[in-house]
Formats: sequence, structure tokens, C-alpha cells
Amino acid sequence: MKYDFASIEKKWQRKWLEEKPFTAVTGDKTREKFFGLIEFPYPSGQGLHVGHARPFTAMDIICRKKRMQGYNVLFPIGYDAFGLPTENYAVQHHIHPAKVTHDNIENFRKQLHMLGYSFDWDREVNTTDPSYYKWTQWIFLQMFKHGLAYKASMPVNWCTSCKIVLANEEVVDGVCERCGGEVIRKEKSQWMLAITKYADRLIDDLDDLDFIERVKIQQKNWIGRSEGTEVDFTATNGDKLTVYTTRCDTLFGVTYMVISPEHPYLQQWKDQIRNWDEVAAYIEEAAHKSDFERGELNKEKTGVRLEGIEAVNPASGKQVPLFVSDYVLMGYGTGIVMGVPGHDQRDWEFATKFGLPIVEVVKGGDVTREAFTLKDDTGIMVNSGFLNGMTVKEAIPAMKKWVTEQGIGRPKTNFKLRDWVFSRQRYWGEPIPLVNCPKCGWVPLPEDQLPLLLPEVDSYEVTDTGESPLSKMTDWVNTTCPKCGGPAQRETDTMPQWAGSSWYFLRYMDPHNDKEFASKEALEYWSPVDWYNGGMEHTTLHLLYSRFWHKFLYDIGAVPTKEPYAKRTSHGMILGEGGEKMSKSRGNVVNPNDIVDQYGADTMRLYIMFIGDFEKAATWSNDAVKGSKRFLDRVWNLAESASDSYDVTPANEAIIHKTIKKVTEDIDSLKMNTAIAAMMTMVNELSANGCTRGDLKYLILLLNPFAPHITEELWENLGFAAQTGKMCCQAEWPVADESKTVAATVEMAVQVNGKLKGTISMPTDSGEQAVVDAALAVEKVAKATEGMQIVKTILVKNRLVNLIVKPR
Repeated sequence: MKYDFASIEKKWQRKWLEEKPFTAVTGDKTREKFFGLIEFPYPSGQGLHVGHARPFTAMDIICRKKRMQGYNVLFPIGYDAFGLPTENYAVQHHIHPAKVTHDNIENFRKQLHMLGYSFDWDREVNTTDPSYYKWTQWIFLQMFKHGLAYKASMPVNWCTSCKIVLANEEVVDGVCERCGGEVIRKEKSQWMLAITKYADRLIDDLDDLDFIERVKIQQKNWIGRSEGTEVDFTATNGDKLTVYTTRCDTLFGVTYMVISPEHPYLQQWKDQIRNWDEVAAYIEEAAHKSDFERGELNKEKTGVRLEGIEAVNPASGKQVPLFVSDYVLMGYGTGIVMGVPGHDQRDWEFATKFGLPIVEVVKGGDVTREAFTLKDDTGIMVNSGFLNGMTVKEAIPAMKKWVTEQGIGRPKTNFKLRDWVFSRQRYWGEPIPLVNCPKCGWVPLPEDQLPLLLPEVDSYEVTDTGESPLSKMTDWVNTTCPKCGGPAQRETDTMPQWAGSSWYFLRYMDPHNDKEFASKEALEYWSPVDWYNGGMEHTTLHLLYSRFWHKFLYDIGAVPTKEPYAKRTSHGMILGEGGEKMSKSRGNVVNPNDIVDQYGADTMRLYIMFIGDFEKAATWSNDAVKGSKRFLDRVWNLAESASDSYDVTPANEAIIHKTIKKVTEDIDSLKMNTAIAAMMTMVNELSANGCTRGDLKYLILLLNPFAPHITEELWENLGFAAQTGKMCCQAEWPVADESKTVAATVEMAVQVNGKLKGTISMPTDSGEQAVVDAALAVEKVAKATEGMQIVKTILVKNRLVNLIVKPR
């Protein structure tokens, strides 16, 4: 009978929905817990693609195997549907974002069913559902009440295309991460979340987590903790100029200072700066550059010297020039830096361009040609007063002590991480549940009035002024103050797309609770997430943000663990044919529907796991897909030719138990491609040896997580469902018997002077004399050695014996 994948797959997808074999039960203490986490796909109008399908399939395989091993597995799915991807699509196609979200979720759901994922569909969540974002708003209010949410006017990243403010993490290579539009600096009042208050913990707590090293490194680098010193210089007008430096040993080498174009001192000094028009023009020019452009190391150095004001070096007592330059960012450090051109390459280039002195304070290089940046024991201090003769390593704590004693400095830990810009001037997001009262200031909405619903609007287009579309809805904006009862106005900015996805893993634990975001019992049972797999692109976005939110909830006693995820892995992308990144513009996006229609869901699942190392990028090949289909056809044909016996064939015991061991270990270590290769080898041997239904049972169980539809059908056809009263996905995962991973007998080649003369069947690990005796009993070997003397025997254990002979 032909393997009719279309009807078989529809049959089992329907049956899984009806019988719900994948339902997780909170509080089931008879089985162990395993929480597999699926990231939200973004419903942006294109549906599920093979890039999504790869990590989904891998986690599905892991969760299916874990269930068969007796674990109580929570494997949910949800839709992160607020934010720019959906809204940009809606604006482009003139469809309301609510309809876009609804239609795309329907499409995603069909595709997810089509691929046979074993999600617990009773726990499906949607971030745009008011019953969900009620709790997103609740968490925000707790942050506001605890001083972590605040409003500030500051220079922000402004996308000129999307017309919204972007967090630093959303600016990639100087452009908007989502649309690729130009990003400029703009002064704007924004809601902020004080993630920097958690910076130390976000780094230190990584040590206790099972995260792959590159994820830990990327988190640490983004947070950017450094131990240094704050030092107070003085301007010639008496104002204090505080800098942060990790190299306070080089103070004697400071020959100039630089202030950020946004620093408030510049406006205060307007009347004291003799070349103010030149400075003001430079400030205006800098406002049109993104942080990325301004901080780029290899960019041309620009700046304007402030005429009329200089700085005083506290170590040497000398006056040094003061410049304004756009490479100094107000959001990093103090907005003022000291220039040490002898020992910092960027400072050297700046000093060279503007003809500034370059003083050597660390001996060992040639500072007339480039900065000497070595800071270990080989660098000796010179031209540095009381530090002379010390190594850099000795000089740093000595200078730190000196500036502290002089009252002009103090030890300081600094971070590259900035507070999270949390508000967006867009429609499609969670309304911020605060009102602005002329008397009371910002007042939180009472919790019993949550959720604050997003109002229905006809126009959700962005405004040219940069204000939220909600600002035009006066009936919704105008309200009363919950505190004094007077007239007030609602906040019209909405939350960013990362708000709802910063805590969704908690809602999975108790998705239908209308009294709290999740019950204490559910949180204690399911927390933390045992295994979170996600793309590397989310390491400084979703992973960082969700760890921050979770730690805050832990601090207020709302969750039982200080970290959300025990384990974090990452997957490589699937590239289009030719090795290019898949994109609609290149026309190389692979739609899973097309593959499933032609070859079936099991073939699709198998191929995207067999395509290569899961953690590395892999190139799609339409021709190679056919190989996975041929393998499934072979499995089907093997089942049809198997004998009716339910016993295990002795000749197949070794390959069965070897494969059980290999597949079990490979799934746990995400080596899905080698697990599939092991099963292909098993099929080869079963085909060569002949097999029973008893032999095939093990192949079907091992293959089930990879190709669940065909294996369920074979499980039923071969009588195992009737025997056990269970589906294949509910059966017990096989356990390898180590003693049976080695065959009792092996086939060995026999050679005479290197020429093959026959084969012998021998007990495994037989000794040399026994092998030679058996070989000589082979008729062709006996004839070839007749009248000859065996001068040497070459034995390759369990593989071959070569008799070297010569005439007597």
C-alpha cells in the first residue's frame, strides 16, 4: 500500500485535537516537570516560514520525547502581536491592525496544526487580548509604584520612517531594526524603565545558569560593566567637569577634554563662549546623527574648540582646551571625557587632527606614531609625578587612592546599558494606565479598572508631529483624576512591542486566571522554564528584558524564582538556496505549505532537522528534501514487509540498542541531524537482516518525535495501539541495554595476501588463533594457502583478517 501522507496526517492532527494527549496538568506530582518554551512568532502578514519552523520542530521533538519518558511537559504557544511588525503591515495595506492580527493568528494556527506540533492548545495566549494585557498593565503599574517607571525628557533615537522612538537595542548599524529607516537624535519626553538598577544582577546571576557561552558573553558585553573612577576636573569659570575613566593612572597625560553636544553646560555657557555661533551650528548638526554613527570608532573625528572656557588638569595643574564633539554621548558616562592621546587611539587621532599636545605617561611605545595602549606589567609610568616607575597595574589603584584622598574623585562602577525607553507614539500597543493631573501629577489607574482598553479608531496612521494617534481621541484622552477627581488626561503613548513578550512565559502557567497573572501554586509548580530556545538576535532584546521583568516580580514576591529560564540555547538560521538570507525581496522565502503539499509534514519536519547542525546556519535545498521523503517511504515499505512476530530478532538487537542510545543522547544535545542519520543506518540494517514487528516497534518509537504522523499510523497498523491501549506518542520511550549494544557475532572479511577470499561469522572480539582457524576452514582460503607458509597474520578486530603467505 502506498504511503498516503495527506490523509494520514489529517487523520492524526484531528485525533490529537480531539483526544488532547499533550495536555499539561498543574500539580501532577506523579511525574516530573519539563517546561519547553516556544517563542512567539510575529504575525506580520507573511505567515510561518521555515526559519520559524526549525526551532519549533526541535522543541517539539524534545517535548515529545520527554513526555514519552514520563515527564509532565508544558509546551504552549502564543502570539506576540502588538507592536511595529503588525502595525507597519496594517498601515502599508490599509487594514486595521486588529483584523491583521486576527487573520494572521488564524493562518499561523492552521500552519502549526499542519506541522503536527504537540502544543497544549488549552494554554494558547495572545498579547493583544485584553485579558492578557490587563496583566501587562498591572506589572507596569507595580514598576511605577516602586519607582522603576519614570518620565524623562532626553535625547532619543527617532526613526524618521516609522516616526517613533526606538530603544538602543532596536537600532542596528545606525538604522531602524524593523524598517531600515534613518535614525536621528531627537529631544523627547519618554516613559523609561530603570533596567540599570538591575545591571549588576543581570550580569552576576548568569553564572548560575545553563546558557550557552556566546549568549552569556553577549549579555555581559551589552550591559558593559566596568570598574573605574569618577574624577572632578574644574572649568576656568569654576564649574565642575566630572569624567568617568577606567584609566585614572593616565591623568598626567590629559591634554584636552571633550563635552557632549547635548550637555546642559553648553546652554549655560552660551554667553561665555566667544564662538557660540560655530558651537551652536555643530550642536544642530550632531542632532541629525544616530548614536551608532557618532560612536563609530573609524569615523572622521569632528569637533569645535570652546573659545573662552578651558579645563584644569587636577593632577598637573595645567589648563587644557575644551572641545564639543559628537563622539561623546550624553547617555553614556557623564557626557564629558578626558583626552589622553598618548594612550587611547581615538584620542590620538583627535589630537593629531586638531594639533593638540601628546604626552607620554606610559613608557613602551612610540606615541608620535600611534597611541600606546598596553596596561599590564610591561608598561612603566613616566612623566607622572608620584606614579613614576610604577607599572600600570600598580599605578591605577595608587591614583584612585590619591584622587579619593584629595576629594576630587571616587571609585565608580559604570555600565554601558541605558534605561529602557518604554513608550511609543503609535496606536497598536498596550495603553499605559496612567493619567496626568494638573494638581496630582502622574497618577496610576486603580487596579480594579484594568484593563484600560485600547479604543476603537478609524485612523491609526502615524502623525507627522510624532504624537500618538490616540492623542486625537479627545473623548478617550479627557478623563478624571483617580486621586482628586479633577480633570485629567490619559497618557497617549503606548507600550513597546517588547512589553507583552517580557512575561508571557508566566501566563502560560495559568492562562485563564482572571484574578492574578498566575496563581502561586501554578508558579511554584512550573517555574522556572526548564529550556528556552531562541534566536541570537533576541539576546539583547527579549532575553535581557524578560530577565529584568522577572527579577522585579521576584523582588515584590510575585514569582518564586529569581531567574525565568534555567537553560538557554540558540539556533542557526536557514538560508535560501545559494546561501543568502531568506527575504521576500530576494524571492527565496520557503513557505512550509508548499513543502507539505508536495511531500508531507513529516518530510518537512525531518528535513529541517537533517539539514545540518542545529546551532549553525544551514542552506535550504529543494532537491535534498526529496531524500527525507525517500527515507519515510523506506520506513513504510519496511513495515509492510515485516514478519508478524512481536519478538526481537537476535541479529537486530545490537543495532536497535545502539540506535536507542544514540537518538536519546542526540535529542538532548540538539544533534537532531545525527539522530536521524542513526535511524537511517538502523533502517539499512533492518532491511538487510529482515525484521519483525517487534524490531520495528523500536524504530517507530524513536522516529515518532521527528515524524509523528507516519509513526502513529504504523503503530496502529502493526497492532501496537491495540496491545497497549495507547497512541505511539503516549508509549514509553525505549531504554538502551548497554550489554546489547555490541553484536553477539560479527561478519569478518578474510584476505590472503590482501585479496578477498571470503567471509566468516565469529563471536564478537574473538582472539587471533580462533579467527585464523575459522578462516582456514573457508574453501577458497584453504585452496589459496595450500602448500604455502603463513608468515604473518594481520587482524583488524571484528572486521577482517589478512593472511600473508609464501611458498614453503
